[in-house]
Amino acid sequence: MNPRTRAFLQFGTLVLVGLLLVFVFPRAAAWAEMAAREIRYLWWLILLVALGGWLIWAGRRRPRE
Repeated sequence: MNPRTRAFLQFGTLVLVGLLLVFVFPRAAAWAEMAAREIRYLWWLILLVALGGWLIWAGRRRPRE
């Protein structure tokens, strides 16, 4: 598989997962849309995404011995 095909498949998978999440969690999608429109709530959305990223990154680290 060449890199271009692999990148296309990864992007397509990302889009499909995003659409699936919108259909599975419509209230969360509505909240995210409202947050994008209202700057007061946008900061909470950014902080939640950053927290999720940090938890994923911290969870993959090996514990100290």
